[in-house]
Parts: sequence; C-alpha cells; structure tokens
Amino acid sequence: MNTEQVLAEIREANLNYLMLAQTLIRSDREQALYRLGISEETATLISTLSPAQIMKIASGNTLLCRFRMDDDLVWGLLTSHGKTAANDQVSRLHASILMAGRHQEAA
Repeated sequence: MNTEQVLAEIREANLNYLMLAQTLIRSDREQALYRLGISEETATLISTLSPAQIMKIASGNTLLCRFRMDDDLVWGLLTSHGKTAANDQVSRLHASILMAGRHQEAA
C-alpha cells in the first residue's frame, strides 16, 4: 500500500467515524458518550457539525479516532483465546466494566 492509498483510507475512516458519531449522539447521547469515549463538549460539537464541516475535517491526514483500550489488561480480556464461551463472556464483561470506569474518569 503506498502513501496515497493510506491517506485515502484515513480520510474514509475519518468520514465514517464522524458520520457514525453524529448518528449515535443524535439517537442516544448517553450511550454515544460511553461507546465513543468522548466528553459532553465534544459530543455537542460533533452533533452540530454541518455536512460541509464533516467533509473538511475528515479530509485531513490524521486519523480522528483512536483505540480506547490502551493497556494490556483490557486487551488481554478482549483477546482471551482458548477460553470456554462462559469464560469469554465474563472476560468481555470485565473489560466493559474497566472501560466504563475509565470513561467516567475522563469525563
């Protein structure tokens, strides 16, 4: 993949992310704050963006979204290979609880 292809992929990801974020915020704000890991202020800003503003922001060469699970514990819980289905569900629940707590800390 060359540089221009990577930049095109980033622009497409940005556009998809902003459109999804706007849809989530407008349909269920509280869930959007949790699922996107954003603040009230950011949600307000995103929800009021016009289509032209979204296109302009999305056209940059910097990826707007990022991984929220930036520690080994959460990744370990989410990628619990070889565990039974029951243990996998418990691990995912535990990871969700950890991420929810981190969302509250950031807010």
